[in-house]
Amino acid sequence: MINGKTLGLHKLGMTEVTRIERNLSVESLIEDSIRLHESHLGMKGAVMVDTGRYTGRSPKDKYFVEENYSKDNLWWGSVNQKVEKKVFEKLYKRIIKYYNNADDSNTYVFDGFGGADPKYRLSVRIIAKRAWQAHFAHNMFIRPEAGELDNFKPDFTIINASDVFDRKFEKHGLNSKTFIIFNLKKKIAIIGGTEYGGEMKKGIFSVLNYQLPLQGVLAMHCSANVDFDGENSALFFGLSGTGKTTLSTDPNRPLIGDDEHGWSDDGIFNFEGGCYAKVINLDKEAEPDIYNAIRHGALLENVVFDEKTRKIDFTDGSKTENTRVSYPLNFIKNSVFANSKPSMAGHPKTVIFLTCDAYGIFPAISKLTVEQAMYYFISGYTAKVAGTERGITEPQATFSPCFGGPFLTLHPLKYAELLREKLNTHKSKVYLVNTGWVGGSALDGANRISIQNTRAMITAILDGSIENSSFEKFPILGLDIPQSLEGVDQDVLNPRDAWDNTDAYDKLLKHLVNLFNENFKTYGSEVEYLLSAGPKL
Repeated sequence: MINGKTLGLHKLGMTEVTRIERNLSVESLIEDSIRLHESHLGMKGAVMVDTGRYTGRSPKDKYFVEENYSKDNLWWGSVNQKVEKKVFEKLYKRIIKYYNNADDSNTYVFDGFGGADPKYRLSVRIIAKRAWQAHFAHNMFIRPEAGELDNFKPDFTIINASDVFDRKFEKHGLNSKTFIIFNLKKKIAIIGGTEYGGEMKKGIFSVLNYQLPLQGVLAMHCSANVDFDGENSALFFGLSGTGKTTLSTDPNRPLIGDDEHGWSDDGIFNFEGGCYAKVINLDKEAEPDIYNAIRHGALLENVVFDEKTRKIDFTDGSKTENTRVSYPLNFIKNSVFANSKPSMAGHPKTVIFLTCDAYGIFPAISKLTVEQAMYYFISGYTAKVAGTERGITEPQATFSPCFGGPFLTLHPLKYAELLREKLNTHKSKVYLVNTGWVGGSALDGANRISIQNTRAMITAILDGSIENSSFEKFPILGLDIPQSLEGVDQDVLNPRDAWDNTDAYDKLLKHLVNLFNENFKTYGSEVEYLLSAGPKL
């Protein structure tokens, strides 16, 4: 155990905290979590936890303190809700009191980093009362090397007090008893009322999304991979269900990271030291990397298992469809990190936007101009499929700015302008790949574009052979599409030609374009100059 004063916890008001465990080994954290009845031992030595009522993020309970340091930069609204400083102070004092009055129970501290590039990394401190939450932090953030803890000073601290609720939330102007509040001036975030581990991970991502763009570094919600020789890196943007993880996990290209990255003047770098993968309907054959990563050191959340055999039923979503596993990045054999290299690479030659268009309107593959890249980046489009979520009876367009709307702290245009700067400087090419339907909408019984066709398109993009194709301008959408592409079925390249009823296609195209236009209006007059790069009726 470590003295709290040595760590500077007394500066936070934690004057009575005595039993402090800092950067324990995974083995010790697992032992504690089992001893304290927080977790169960599961398949191949992985541990399983139940996060209670909250099995996912609680975006309506996320707030930022309105103060002079950050108020003129923050993109205020439903993503970044305002909270008064006095409310933060009251809840902060309650949390500190909770820690000071915790008798002789352990307080767990994880010190590490967000960002693989030492030039831009954030020194992160996570303070928690649950051993499994410290285990989660150990998996997800970059673990310090020997000696890096000696003079460690956190740039940002998250204090997790999931047992503390705000019972006066209505008086405080909050949404519920649960709260996730960031004070960017004090460099502290407090969490109360939710055990979900992802709040810590995405909390630091939100902080990096604030700090890095102000330094000229593009913060991105994307996966990334690279050639074995460390060249020709690529970025994959896409919302849930578009194939981002599947397509960036390539046996011929080591993984840099699967979720969060930065793009600086020096190249790209992973923010994390681990992966946080969905495991609902996990199939050993279809996703062997994730399946094989479930072993000693991995941490499963909210999976359903047999109490006697501890066998997991990955198809059971009765607790949540958002079942997850966290594990260190080196658990993926074909990753840069597993080969004892930092999760970094040079400037990407290729940027790929993925969409799963359930309307069957978008081309399977198209090449974007820089202005079009900005437009579709801000739009962040995909479409949910009927039947995948309760209440959805037809394809439903989803727009998430910069493919990471819930985590943006600045206006989307700030990220889009940084993207333009990087693309122009490094001559990176941008492609839009549709992994959705062709020849009709999802409701029409049409087929989804096959994974074989999609992989052939990704290969053509990454090896540059797509540039040998002849391109034609696709009307209305204004996109450049290849007339032919090796290994790709001809009938998936031009979506209108694939429909038997072209009048129905044109009608649905008009509907989708109107949805794009209405969505773009929500970002204000600042983005109006990009409308010319979008679809036009």
